[in-house]
Amino acid sequence: MGRIAFLFPGQASQAVGMQAHLKDYPEAAEFLGKTYEFSGLHDLVETISEGPAEKLTKTNYAQPAITMVSIAALRILQVAGIQPEGTAGHSLGEYSALVAAGVLMPETAVRLTRIRGELMQKCADMYPGGMQAILGMDLDKVTEMVNKAREKGPVGVANMNSKGQVVISGAKVPLEYAGKLCKEAGAKRVISLKVSGAWHSPLMDDAARGLEDPVREAAFFDPGIPVVANVTANYITGVEESRDLLIRQVTSPVLWADSMKLMTENGFDTFVEVGPGRVLQGLLSRNRDVTVYGTHDADALKKTLDALS
Repeated sequence: MGRIAFLFPGQASQAVGMQAHLKDYPEAAEFLGKTYEFSGLHDLVETISEGPAEKLTKTNYAQPAITMVSIAALRILQVAGIQPEGTAGHSLGEYSALVAAGVLMPETAVRLTRIRGELMQKCADMYPGGMQAILGMDLDKVTEMVNKAREKGPVGVANMNSKGQVVISGAKVPLEYAGKLCKEAGAKRVISLKVSGAWHSPLMDDAARGLEDPVREAAFFDPGIPVVANVTANYITGVEESRDLLIRQVTSPVLWADSMKLMTENGFDTFVEVGPGRVLQGLLSRNRDVTVYGTHDADALKKTLDALS
């Protein structure tokens, strides 16, 4: 085993009851008991536990919910003595990654993701849009199709998740047109994502501006371990860069494939997806040079603890 990295999932990893298997661990149960205190949402605990799923999918609920559950899982790993040498988070997950690195206090991360979610939901309500995953087509070709579709309105590349998986985001008409062009140009599949807005697109400009003051006013600390940022696919150098990148991240593409390439080239060969879902595990599954663990259910969490603690 070489170097261990913790990875934190982003939006769309949420599911009703996603915290249930963590409650057997006192350190996680204690943290989850502070959900209202940290988020300010009186019904967030009930929504995480009981749904409805449509409400949990709304970004103003999904973001603090995923952050709470991810940090609760992080606490279990920390108590077990599993310490990462580096970390990264996919979009929203970058806030939890900053907690793992000591840049943000947990309560600060939850509060900021609640604000971020509210701002993004306002943009989504004002400027309806969506996201599509383009499978089996390289980034250059997807970009070419997206550029053609811009004649019909705002649309752009949102996530570069892996080779052959690119996510696009934008207003409904140009987004659907871009997906159609990609399909006609040879994409294997075009999948509409279950999200409530056009994340990481120009439609989120108002949210990025609204996030500036809360981020600037929050307490940040220098990272204790390397953190790879979505916007640059490179290591964060300090407090001010951490702040700047979180603001830019709202409208910038998530350079996830390049982030993972950097980490594997730097000797990280054991990755733990800390939080709900297994999307990030799936993106790494084709890399036979790495070992991937999860915390998304009781069996996965036990396997991770048995192997690494």
